[in-house]
Amino acid sequence: MPREINEPKYVISIAARILGCEVHTLRYYEKLGAVKPYRSDGNIRYYSEAEIERLRHIKVLMEDMGINMAGVEVIMKLSQRIAEMQQIINNYEAELSKYRKVAQASKKSKQEVKDG
Repeated sequence: MPREINEPKYVISIAARILGCEVHTLRYYEKLGAVKPYRSDGNIRYYSEAEIERLRHIKVLMEDMGINMAGVEVIMKLSQRIAEMQQIINNYEAELSKYRKVAQASKKSKQEVKDG
């Protein structure tokens, strides 16, 4: 993820306002381990854009879909694993594409030598 997305910038009151929830709700999510905001030297919580997005997802799952926190945790872990696996697939596809180009160039060279 780009650095800007992970950079802590919202204090808890602003994060709560962005999410349309109460500050104590964010503290509860933190206590459950759903998010881990950055803590300043003065122990002030700062939330990044990525954490705000994660909290939005959690809020939808819990409030709109009625999923409990244990279910949310499973869903979030599976979603993370799927994203990791997709990145691995993308890397393999890029590598395969390079090999195909090399094979195609080699085949073309052999054909030129044969025709030549």
